[in-house]
Amino acid sequence: MLRMTLQGALIAGVVLCPGAVAVEAQDELSIEMVKDGLYVIFGPGGNVGVRVTDEGVILVDDKFPQNFDAIQELVSQVSAQPVRYVLNTHHHGDHTGGNASYIEIAEIIAHQNARDNMLRGNQDAPPRVVFTHETAVYLAGVEVRAFHMGTGHTNGDALIYFPDLETVHGGDLLHAIAPFIDYANGGSSSGWVSTLNNILALDFDMAIPGHGPVMDRSDVVAFRNQMEDVRARMAELIRGGMSRNEAPARIRTEALSWTMQEDGLFMQRSIPGFYDEVAAELAP
Repeated sequence: MLRMTLQGALIAGVVLCPGAVAVEAQDELSIEMVKDGLYVIFGPGGNVGVRVTDEGVILVDDKFPQNFDAIQELVSQVSAQPVRYVLNTHHHGDHTGGNASYIEIAEIIAHQNARDNMLRGNQDAPPRVVFTHETAVYLAGVEVRAFHMGTGHTNGDALIYFPDLETVHGGDLLHAIAPFIDYANGGSSSGWVSTLNNILALDFDMAIPGHGPVMDRSDVVAFRNQMEDVRARMAELIRGGMSRNEAPARIRTEALSWTMQEDGLFMQRSIPGFYDEVAAELAP
């Protein structure tokens, strides 16, 4: 696998992302090839997809504001073409922070709800182009499609599909460790299951998650299955009389890896809303 790194290009510190917890910036970004013409940039913030064409580069997400120069440098190592489009998978600042710089040189596209969430959060450089159900970008015969397949991480998630490469970029609809259900911005565990089923209806064998290493299709199936299982566990505990305050401790089980990540967003910030969502579903 091709891997290139860029060190010392970022400002170390702690950045608070809308709808997320404080994330410590690192001193290194790296770019790796996923498939011919498709790369992913790892490092602080969300994973950036880089689709190279002969007429320009299409990015998926753009990390924090201070990552712009580093991303540009890494893109230049795999393509001499300029960035023409940036597709935002959702509104969180660790995925859209670079918009403030990219909007000067490229067109930014996101779901309508993602733009609305950015405006409500007073985020810089909301996209000028939005879609409601699906859209596509075409450069040099390469098609990149964006779908809104339902609620999940937020109410404005976009699933990016590279049909010629049988690969998707899920943003934070996919997470290598554990998900964050952003209830304040329309997130839903129930909706997430439906959205994942819609994603799995696509023809793909590789998936770039919002955070963590590249997944294959079986990893996405396992992610969907754990979402179903953790919902079933919460429902069982609520039926057994568990209170909202007891949920963070009692939902833990080694059978469900998400519940064992004490410092993760699922356990730290999702559980109260998750309890409320499932309790409402069970209410007579």
